[in-house]
Order: sequence, then structure tokens, then C-alpha cells
Amino acid sequence: MATSQRMLSFVSVDKQMPDKRAAATRTSDFQEIFAEFDAARAAEQAGRCSQCGVPFCQVHCPLHNNIPDWLMLTAQGRLEEAYEVAAATNTFPEICGRICPQDRLCEGNCVIEKGFESVTIGTVEKYITDQAFQNGWVKAIRPPRELGQSVGIVGAGPGGLAAAEVLRRKGYQVTVYDRHDRVGGLMIYGIPNFKLEKPVVERRTGWLIDGGVKFVLNVEVGREITLAELRRRHDAVLIATGVYRARDIQAPGVGQDGIAPALDYLIASNRKGLGDDVPAFDDGTLNAEGKHVVVIGGGDTAMDCVRTAVRQGAKSVKCLYRRDRANMPGSQREVFHAEEEGVEFVWLAQPEAFLGDGRVTGVRAQRVHLGMPDATGRQVPQPIGDSHFTVEADLVLKALGFDPEDLPVLFGAPELEVTKWGTIKINQRTMETNLPGVYAAGDIVRGASLVVWAIRDGRDAAQSIHRTLSQPQSAALKLAS
Repeated sequence: MATSQRMLSFVSVDKQMPDKRAAATRTSDFQEIFAEFDAARAAEQAGRCSQCGVPFCQVHCPLHNNIPDWLMLTAQGRLEEAYEVAAATNTFPEICGRICPQDRLCEGNCVIEKGFESVTIGTVEKYITDQAFQNGWVKAIRPPRELGQSVGIVGAGPGGLAAAEVLRRKGYQVTVYDRHDRVGGLMIYGIPNFKLEKPVVERRTGWLIDGGVKFVLNVEVGREITLAELRRRHDAVLIATGVYRARDIQAPGVGQDGIAPALDYLIASNRKGLGDDVPAFDDGTLNAEGKHVVVIGGGDTAMDCVRTAVRQGAKSVKCLYRRDRANMPGSQREVFHAEEEGVEFVWLAQPEAFLGDGRVTGVRAQRVHLGMPDATGRQVPQPIGDSHFTVEADLVLKALGFDPEDLPVLFGAPELEVTKWGTIKINQRTMETNLPGVYAAGDIVRGASLVVWAIRDGRDAAQSIHRTLSQPQSAALKLAS
């Protein structure tokens, strides 16, 4: 066990991350780029926490994790207790520790950030949870009593899985339905291994199965089974499908071969890494090897694409974004890692047309400047006259964000109400839709967002479902329906 560390050591101990593999080494594989903390280093870095009276790290965490508490326990070498505190508010602390944009959330709001650099919250969170699994401290869910009521969850992504954990702990019979052949949603298919190795997700899936959560995979609601049938099977249904329909760009030549949605590309790469037969990867359609790659967009999906393309052996990788570095939505850490790995960022530029004769050969773009803010508060890109240029491209990936699918049509439930953006309309207090007993959470309600927000929404929806089902009249309502 590590020697106990004193807190408030930020004045004498510098911030340190775990050892990071050199760019030339890490770009040859898809392994995670950071090594594991050892016990002494984890305790030392956790001891930098100021234990402030108003922990802004906790305030700005969507899950309101008790960060100062588990940092103090880690500094004292009490790792099992630290894990218990972290897991009390988070279904996936080992995953959030790897993929959360801490620079925008907890660490970015650390009180000691100004002048001393923040505590390495994410890496300590990852460390204590990995230690918990290695030491057998992570116990399967064993509800104090089994309840006769059941809940069906549509979507095996982070929101659905977080809800499944909460409900199973309370004793409900939980069944999760998903159209894919593996559990995890974007954690399996969308996020590359160098950020989140798949055994980490599969380990948590196995833990949920051991705790009694049932999974029905390769089933698409609306095709193999209707929403109405799920409502008959279960006392409550939670829709947590996420949003996956890629936004497109309207420009000449956009329909040519060699231009693809970012998620299609990432799914192909992840499936190949999982050992699947992926024709679109093997025939080169969704494979960057030997190609000049241009990624359009500035979010985390764009960062995943550019860094994947480097590892696949692209000739060159450029990211085309219409705003500047300070205004991009993706993590600044990801940008830094990408630049280390050889990605070129073309800031303040927007595509005008895609060149080629049936197959893309380049992107014609135009320089822009940032004008006055729009209704959202973001500055609007304005074209600069006579500033056109061309970027060579054999593969163009569109990472422009995601919109929801038409769920009322997909589910065969035209009565399901949606907002003007196509997201599911809910009662914000109860998270229930207009259909009695049907709830919704995660991206399908708030739009494309972070894994940590999906966890928060899934957790809150589960609590709301429990409040309803635990009322004496809930059984009567079920029979009446």
C-alpha cells in the first residue's frame, strides 16, 4: 500500500500525468497512449488536491462525483474506499477516467488550476477503478430483494447501461435491447481503442450480466419487435438509443466515392479491431492506408477520425474546421495529441466543393473569419473573398455532428411525441414521454453529447422509474393499460 500523502501539496509538487508513449511509437498501434500510475505516483498526485470548501470540480461534473473525497482517500492509500466513493455516483468511473474531457469539466474548473495546474483527476479515477478490478473489490450486484416488476431498456449505450445498474440494484428485472451484436454502443463501436480499449467495456458488461441484467442483442425495435410489444412485456420502458444519423453537407461533388460519414469509418475500424469481417475496411473503402485524408469538423468525433487515420497509415491527415482552435468543441487535449501524431489542422476554413470525377481527389475550401455572435452566442464564420484553396484528398470524412432518427416511424409508434429537433419530448421533471410508462434519456433527449451526460441522464431516469413503480397504484395502472 502506498505511503499516506499529506494534502495541499500542490504548492510543492508539480502536476504530472502518467508516462505517455512517444508519438512515433504509439501511432503504430491502437493501444492506449498513457501508462498506468503506480501507487506512489497516484497518491502523490491525489495529494495535490486543495480540499477546497467549494469543490468546483464536483460542481462542474455532470455526475457530481465526490472528487475531493476519493482524492483524499487515494492520497492516504485507502484505494478500496476511494473506489467505493467513486462508484457510488458513477457506473463507469474507469471509462470516464479515460474519455471524459476533464479539461472542460472537472480539471478545467479545479481551484488550483490558476498558477499551479489542476489535479490529474481523470487519471487517478482510472487508476483506482482499474486497481479495484484487479484486486477483486468490484462486487457483482446483489439486490437486497428481488422485485416482480420488470423494466425494458432500448439501447445498450452508456445511458441505458447506467439505468440498468441503478434499477437492478433496487431489485427490478432488467432487460436491455440493442440492435448491435455487442453491448456498449459508441463505447464499443465509435470510440477508438487508443482512448478506450474494448476489454475495459466488455469487463463492465460482464459485471452487469453477473448482476442479473439481461441483454437481447441483434434486435431492432420497430422491426423485430415493436415498442407496443415492449410496453406489454414490461412495467416500464426506457428509450436510450442515442443519436446516430450523420449530418450532411450540401456542396457540389459530395456524393462521390471516397466521401463518407465519420461514424461509418470509426465503426469499420473498431469492428476490424474486434476481429470482425469488415468488407468496407478490407476493400479500402473505409480504410485510410496510403491515402490523403481530410476530416471536416472540430468535435471529438473528428479527433477520433484523424488519429485513427494516422494509425492506419495515411499519407497525410488534415482536419478542416471553420472556426479557430479556441472555438472548437472538441477536447484541447485531443488536439494536442493529434498534432503530436502528425495531424495538420487547417483552421478558419470551410469546404465549398469536392473535386473529382466520380471519386474524390480534393476539397476546394475558402478562408473565413469569425463575425458577430449568433443566437447561441457563437461567432458566425464569414467567408473571405478571393481566398479559395484546394486540399488533396483520397478519403474525406464528414464529422459534422449527429441528429436523431425518426423514432416514431422507426418504432412504429406515431403517437410518440418529439421536439422540433426530432429528439424525444419528455416531462423534464419525471423524464416520462407522452406515452404512459415510457421514459427517455441521454442523447435521444438532449441531442449528441458526452458519455458522462448520458450516464447522468440514465441514472436520473432510473430513479424516476423507481419512484413511479414503487407506488402502490403502479400495478393497478399496469393492469388497466
